Amino acid sequence: MKLGIIGLPNVGKSTLFNAITKAGAEAANYPFCTIEPNVGVVTVPDPRVTKLHEIYNSKKTTYAVIEFCDIAGLVKGASKGEGLGNQFLGHIRNVEAIVHVVRCFEDDNIIHVSGRIDPADDIETINMELILSDMEILERRIAKAKSSMKGGNKAQLGECQLMESIYEQLGEGKNARSLDFSEEDEAFVKGLGLLSYKPIIYVANVSDKEVADPDSNPYVQKVRAIADSEGSKTIVVCAGLEAELAELDDEEKAMFLEEMGIKESGLDQLIKASYSLLDLISFLTAGQDECRAWTIRRGTKAPQAAGKIHTDFEKGFIRAETIAYDKFMEAGGSMPAAKEKGWVRSEGKEYVMQDGDIVNFLFNV
Repeated sequence: MKLGIIGLPNVGKSTLFNAITKAGAEAANYPFCTIEPNVGVVTVPDPRVTKLHEIYNSKKTTYAVIEFCDIAGLVKGASKGEGLGNQFLGHIRNVEAIVHVVRCFEDDNIIHVSGRIDPADDIETINMELILSDMEILERRIAKAKSSMKGGNKAQLGECQLMESIYEQLGEGKNARSLDFSEEDEAFVKGLGLLSYKPIIYVANVSDKEVADPDSNPYVQKVRAIADSEGSKTIVVCAGLEAELAELDDEEKAMFLEEMGIKESGLDQLIKASYSLLDLISFLTAGQDECRAWTIRRGTKAPQAAGKIHTDFEKGFIRAETIAYDKFMEAGGSMPAAKEKGWVRSEGKEYVMQDGDIVNFLFNV
């Protein structure tokens, strides 16, 4: 799973990226500090995997991971080459979802690219650049489809009409992700690679004084209203605080969060929001050699889940021996005890995987 962190210059993107990935991207108080996208891989905390490791004393423990890409600050006119221009819009095309960091704090020592703090205006600026870039893509696709139809190919008529409809609505300032599509049309739209169609999480970056009570911040309320209007998610973080947390061990981090009156770190919020946004779940494999979490889309059937481990597992799939993590723990963390109770199930090709399933795939190639 690859997420792209975007936003205007000096909103806290690179500070947040540094904090959640500990990758050391340069952070500075001027625009275009990030020239190439910094990439960092973050382990997804999963106490279930940790517990399985303790039970099996496994030689290797592998958690699911998220790849974060810190993309340089966009500015008004980026779709026309302003600032560092289209190369950064290109970087966004390579991610599955967008993390849009929005400045919701006052600080005279950190310049704002437009000279004032206005989250709604900042969001509109970024969204409009994504929309304008999408309109350029659609113009080329529509022209190509019409040219093909002139040559006698009428099969593309429906697709052309759909693209023209999307183009018209983008021209009204609507994001592609806020539009309603049929299931059939949705598959086609996904293939267009539209930036404004990518799912998005808005990150309201507040001061350390406001992070425990974000509802008191009117800027946060503006961000939430915009996110709600398009069915997107909002989380509230203090990037500076996350940078401090990144330097602490787990015990110190828990104490620090408690003292600040914060329930969970920004990273934990972001991971949960990302999984929910992309409709992801994890199934588990466990044994003495390795305990591991595997990320799949919700609704994935057993053979395709097996294919995540190895293509041969999917090709030669026979059945899946599975038990829910909670039932396994109820059996004392013992697979023989769980089998005795009849809690280990044998599932076939039509079984839809559930979050927390502990699975042993049987296959024959």
